Amino acid sequence: MMTNPSRVDTGFVDSTELLESPAALRARAAEDGFLFFRQFLPPEPLLELRRQILEIVQRYGWLKAGLDLMAGVADLEAVAMSDARDKTLAGNGVPLAAYRDIQRLELFHTIPHHPQLIALYEKIFQAAVLPHPRHIARVLLPAPSFAPTPPHQDYIYIQGTHNFWTLWFPLGDCPLELGGLSVLRGSHREPVLDVVRGRGAGGFAAILCGKDYPWVQDDYRCGDILTFPSHTVHKGLPNQLGNRIRLSCDLRYQPVAEEIEKGSLQPHLDVAKWDELYQGWQNEALKYYWQKPELKLSPWNPALMTAKDRIC
Repeated sequence: MMTNPSRVDTGFVDSTELLESPAALRARAAEDGFLFFRQFLPPEPLLELRRQILEIVQRYGWLKAGLDLMAGVADLEAVAMSDARDKTLAGNGVPLAAYRDIQRLELFHTIPHHPQLIALYEKIFQAAVLPHPRHIARVLLPAPSFAPTPPHQDYIYIQGTHNFWTLWFPLGDCPLELGGLSVLRGSHREPVLDVVRGRGAGGFAAILCGKDYPWVQDDYRCGDILTFPSHTVHKGLPNQLGNRIRLSCDLRYQPVAEEIEKGSLQPHLDVAKWDELYQGWQNEALKYYWQKPELKLSPWNPALMTAKDRIC
């Protein structure tokens, strides 16, 4: 019987030294199917965003009273009660009302435009870069229904050009025990894989029967980033710390000139209209920035998200 990949390598190779050699950077990406950078982003805005998100979590009553806000320690009883009422906790981490408040945060939509990030993807694509406006915040409360994100390729959820990259980073330090992200080295060479139903965010798991690639994982520090192309298989790791909340961001980048599916231009989970999210923002340049270039829209293919019965 064929089995899923089981080898695990602990320790990402830091690609910081290759930033001044774009050809070597692209060669490493072509070999491994991902790039990792230590302390790539300044920690100050990430920690400020962490504070703003945890203030929202606190407002909904899910933080343990009397403890440091930035520690992100959950009130397990309150989280369990909320989870019983709203099963969206099993997906993005918090009910939609709280997630809408997070999506309103201007800083959450500012960080993806950091000049260092734009410069990185210009080196990867060798072209002008479009950050997708559909940014994702993961606020993974330790809820009874929570399951780690199963192994998957991002392409089936994003579509458009195959030539987009995902960026993942934690908001704060994220040791392995807190449940970071693991990638399947070399899996970017695979076509779009069939899927089966799976627990956790997205609801589907890639079928990996007979794929002999190693999982790679590591501790993350605030400012570290992991980025990979649309076919790289990756998964969330379980939170083994019991009452700690894991905060992270998922962003996507692509060449401006390549096609994009129109859903990538809408707020994540359609939690609100852009005009509602923009209320109170200071930076006008962040609003509807993707309407300035003439984008090529592509149709959505629902067949990519058709679950199969096949198992390993």
